[in-house]
Amino acid sequence: MAAKPKLGQNFLRDPAAVQRIVAALGDISARTVVEIGPGKGIITERIAPKAQRLVAIELDRELAWGIQERFLPEKGFPAVSVARQDVLQYDFAALAQQVGEPLVVVGNLPYYITSPILLRLAACAPSLSHAVLMVQREVADRVTARPGTREYGLLTVTLQLYGTTESLFTLPPEAFNPPPEVHSTVFRWHFAPRFAALGVEEAPFITFLKHCFAQKRKTLSNNLRAAGLTSDRISQALETASIPSQARAETLPIEQFAALHRALL
Repeated sequence: MAAKPKLGQNFLRDPAAVQRIVAALGDISARTVVEIGPGKGIITERIAPKAQRLVAIELDRELAWGIQERFLPEKGFPAVSVARQDVLQYDFAALAQQVGEPLVVVGNLPYYITSPILLRLAACAPSLSHAVLMVQREVADRVTARPGTREYGLLTVTLQLYGTTESLFTLPPEAFNPPPEVHSTVFRWHFAPRFAALGVEEAPFITFLKHCFAQKRKTLSNNLRAAGLTSDRISQALETASIPSQARAETLPIEQFAALHRALL
């Protein structure tokens, strides 16, 4: 089956990489695993015998049919099911409630909707345990970045609010069919939302972060002024949070963003 570029299909074909991805999931013998975009099933076939239950989410009709036919109960795969739908609409919370525990997620994410999928997973974090995901290397660099680096930005802070991220390994274009024009990186994400520990409310804090990172070349003070805050209020809050007046958003750890947000309330 030929890949469909419009769906961002680049099928993994490296068996060694598959082994490393499955190993990174840990012990899944008693877990329900959700695979995003199983494609031709190279990862699916390694997970299916190991997981207590596997749900494959596949939007492409032909690929979904192929997975369903290949992993039938009568062929020795009683715990595999296929959800033919958009992952952005998938109800992770309902499945987690059904099985009575957080879900494990794995997937080779389509490049063209990587960020929306990551944000969707973040929104579903209370229903998720951990994920092992393959994305474009540049995206993984942003997801796992640390304060003060070029890659550190709004996506970094947003995703790390929902848990810890770590880069695992990188694959060249030749590991896929057809080969993409970029390298791909596998990273692991352990879900543990931090809002309560930071003393902030989720929705207002996310909005606040968007204001902070609105213009990367501008100082934090200028971005907050553009959001409608007065200079005096900003200066007082920065002093309370022990943040230099000329600081830029990309230099601050999450804890300082939270302290500044609380000082502005």
